[in-house]
Amino acid sequence: MPTYSLHTHTCGELRPQNIGETVTLTGWVWHRRDHGGLIFIDLRDRAGVTQISFDPEHSGGTAFHAAERVRSEWPIKVTGTVRQRPEGQDNEKLATGHIEVLVSELEVLNTSKTPAFQIEDHVDASEDVRLRYRYLDLRRPKMMANMQLRSDFTFAIREALHNRQFMEVETPSLFKSTPEGARDFLVPSRTQPGHFYALPQSPQLLKQLLMVGGVERYYQVAKCFRDEDLRADRQPEFTQVDIEMSFVTEDDVMGALEEVLRDAFAKVGVDMPTPLRRINYWDAMDTYGIDKPDTRFGMHLHDVTSIFAQSKFKLFATAAKTEGQYVKAINAKGAGKWPRAQIDKLADVAATFGAKGLAYIAFREDGKVTSPIVKFFSEEEMAALKAEMDVEPGDLVMFAVADRKTADEILGGMRNHMADALELPREGHDFLWVVNFPLFHWDEDRKAYAAEHQPFTQPIETDIERLDSDPLSVGSWTYDFVMDGFEAGGGGMRIHNADLQMRILEKLGFTEERAEAQFGFLMEALRYGAPPMGGFALGLDRVCMLLTKSDSIREVMAFPKTSSGSDLMSGAPSEVSGKQLKEVSLRIL
Repeated sequence: MPTYSLHTHTCGELRPQNIGETVTLTGWVWHRRDHGGLIFIDLRDRAGVTQISFDPEHSGGTAFHAAERVRSEWPIKVTGTVRQRPEGQDNEKLATGHIEVLVSELEVLNTSKTPAFQIEDHVDASEDVRLRYRYLDLRRPKMMANMQLRSDFTFAIREALHNRQFMEVETPSLFKSTPEGARDFLVPSRTQPGHFYALPQSPQLLKQLLMVGGVERYYQVAKCFRDEDLRADRQPEFTQVDIEMSFVTEDDVMGALEEVLRDAFAKVGVDMPTPLRRINYWDAMDTYGIDKPDTRFGMHLHDVTSIFAQSKFKLFATAAKTEGQYVKAINAKGAGKWPRAQIDKLADVAATFGAKGLAYIAFREDGKVTSPIVKFFSEEEMAALKAEMDVEPGDLVMFAVADRKTADEILGGMRNHMADALELPREGHDFLWVVNFPLFHWDEDRKAYAAEHQPFTQPIETDIERLDSDPLSVGSWTYDFVMDGFEAGGGGMRIHNADLQMRILEKLGFTEERAEAQFGFLMEALRYGAPPMGGFALGLDRVCMLLTKSDSIREVMAFPKTSSGSDLMSGAPSEVSGKQLKEVSLRIL
């Protein structure tokens, strides 16, 4: 540890081998206990906690009388002698729990108002209060540990990349507005009235230009900005570890990333065995119902369409005879014991994932079967269903009837919901790749094709001939890094041919004029010997959230926003003066 003039050690540093030494500590008064003849204080700093004691008979009692006045969260400086704790008073939960410091000198460095909430790991204050006083919230040991882990992991990523000849390059925060899937934050230009910069949603285009420029191996711990609706794992500003490589194949990029991630996770005590499993996009969807599956529990999706081809249940039979329609099912083991009213409420849950209803069969532990639809099924259909779904007493089989992707998504959502409701164990961490996403999907709202990853993704060469005849069948060289059921990062190979890039943009609805206006600089660069290239972006906030077992990325960000995008501590966003608006040629309507 570095040495400082105000203290000789941190509050997490002293051990039995320091007994007898004279030390100076600084920190905040955490807990203060006055036992009449003795005063004990738990002194806390970023590194930990040390118990300090005050004896009225020691050093004339000066320090003792000073300690009578101090209160929680006062920053103090103490000097004293390290000694063993009295017999029976060791605290095995603390690294410093076998010693204490008998204080001879105490200096109050400042006082403190009574905090809005107790500085404890388990606080009952609302999140709004914690964010309003975030500087106090950060003092809590859990929050400080989160910040430390984030720092350690970020450094480990940088070190692993640097050791593999990646070059860290900063890209601009003020750039051109380009459509990348979310709304831009716009910044008006004072010197060019009516013109705007955009804060970058990602450095995507710039890192491709760096590859054209010959950097070959680039990375950046990049701040990104997206003006979109928020949720627990999304913020308007976030951090990603941005990576790009040139003169490489997909396997080269994924292999390098696995080495980097393995080394970085190891530095924070997490083992990531390599090589990682690779699951094709459609295999992930058809098995788990989601393109970011948590494979630590089962409840796999099953295609049961053929079982009901001749069924008297019209909904299933019609789907079985209709091209592109499926009957799929999952078995939530144990949920068949639930009361009928509780099971019926699952229809509302399924509706949030796109279902128009929820057909189910509850197999009771007493051998009875509860279901509004079971009366339509023959004995042969029931036997085939039980065999396919591995049905046991106490199981709940749920169905989705729709096109392939919709049925997958409905049951994928129900799979995750039921895993939480049944409190299925999910031990350790789960790492894998999901690869080869479709190049496009159909945007029903816009009635147009949209990029599944982003508009600059390289299609699989053998599929290019179907770009015009069957765009939705075209695959792509893409790969998402999935951790514990979250998309922790994603990337793909990039288009490095200007003509092919133009074809893709046209398929996404761009005219040549619009493509030139928004991406002209990229198209021009691709004509100057652009190399094959591929890259990746790791969601640093999300990975740290998973490493700390937090429920939200706000728990691993120093100063996050609320779900409405507000900073409760500073009051942002806030109004600005008329003068400021006039300087950038704007007025509020």
